[in-house]
Amino acid sequence: MTGQPNTEHTRQPYLPAMGKHWLLPLYDPFSRLAGVGRLHGQLLDRANLRPGQRILEIGCGTGNLLRTLGRRHPDADALGIDPDPGALRRARRKAARSKLRIRYEQAFAGELPLPDDSIDRVLSAFMLHHLDDDERARALGEVRRVLRPGGELHVIDIDGTPSGRAGGRAHRNARIAGSLPERVLAALADAGLTDSAVNGHSKARLARFVFYRAEAR
Repeated sequence: MTGQPNTEHTRQPYLPAMGKHWLLPLYDPFSRLAGVGRLHGQLLDRANLRPGQRILEIGCGTGNLLRTLGRRHPDADALGIDPDPGALRRARRKAARSKLRIRYEQAFAGELPLPDDSIDRVLSAFMLHHLDDDERARALGEVRRVLRPGGELHVIDIDGTPSGRAGGRAHRNARIAGSLPERVLAALADAGLTDSAVNGHSKARLARFVFYRAEAR
């Protein structure tokens, strides 16, 4: 695929990490309580990472996944994008304190500020279920555009099947309820990604999660 990033949606709204901007200070404590760090490690275990690769995280939030990545692979060329400037400020501070060379840019997953065929791995953690169908299609189309041939997308997201949801609130959240593995796999295929598959399952205190992988050809 060729072309430039889509810029039609620059001013689109977005859902902050904790649902409300004023709750952002609670995001990292909540993540620790929920066992998110362990899930990040499991995602990286599956990502087939190699020295010197260019790695992009879409929806990076406060930078916890890429900080774990940086500690495991200090030679990786890592970039995180997120639309939330407050979350990005926290991510940059944490990377600086840990002396990690991680770059962060404000951007939407549906309009990535990157050239075609420029990324070896795209990572996504707990983000896709926040997107409606059109937003998800744009984001995955952009992932396909920026991945090099042979590059891979690795995702962990909430399991939207009834047995995988967390409590009554999840049942009332239409986007979580729509995060069904078969729908995610169909969206990956529709974006032109190949060999899409469920790559395992895990659970934490609040929900069950699904790992996905797909490849660019």
